[in-house]
Amino acid sequence: MKRITLLLACLLFVASQIFAQTTAEQEPTETKQKSYDANYERQTLRIGCCKEPKQRSYDVSQAFEVESLFPMFITGGFHIGVGYRYKKFRVRASVINGGSYNAETAGINNSSSEFKRYYKTSPGLFLGYNVWKNLEIYTYAELHTFEIEQKSTGLKQNLHSTDLGAGIGYQFFIGRYLYIQPAMHVYLRSDKQLDFNGTKYNIPNVDLSPVIRIGARLWKK
Repeated sequence: MKRITLLLACLLFVASQIFAQTTAEQEPTETKQKSYDANYERQTLRIGCCKEPKQRSYDVSQAFEVESLFPMFITGGFHIGVGYRYKKFRVRASVINGGSYNAETAGINNSSSEFKRYYKTSPGLFLGYNVWKNLEIYTYAELHTFEIEQKSTGLKQNLHSTDLGAGIGYQFFIGRYLYIQPAMHVYLRSDKQLDFNGTKYNIPNVDLSPVIRIGARLWKK
């Protein structure tokens, strides 16, 4: 009986020593792990706090843009526009030359069966407002010089017209800088007439014209 009691006592002593040693070894490891976890959380929070949110293309206070009605280059003409945005407002100035593009077909009650109408170099001024995201409505005034050609004779005359109008379009951004803006324009003008050896040409009072611009936002903040 004494031997059994002594053996049990020895076993309990050895077990207590092993347990104490294991606990002593685990505590520094657990402390280090907790310290590492705490440092990692602080570092993650610091990175999260400092990371700037991605700026949306329509959420800018100011921007400078250049753009073009690129189909005008296809018809042998040109178009260039520059714009300045302040919050939701945008002011643009442009100059257009339509080359061989025939604008007469865009007119309501036009004379396209007898005449052609070409854009000669003409300036314009636009004022727009973003009503929702990049959806822009705008008004404009363009000092157009048109070249009117009579199909049957090939005779040509210039006609000057101050065109007022309105448009609606949406800027679709490709990445951070480039964009495409399809739009619809309505041009309004007063009565103008030319005489081609007794044949009268009357420019349409209203034009409906779809347009598409490509552009780049060069600067923003």
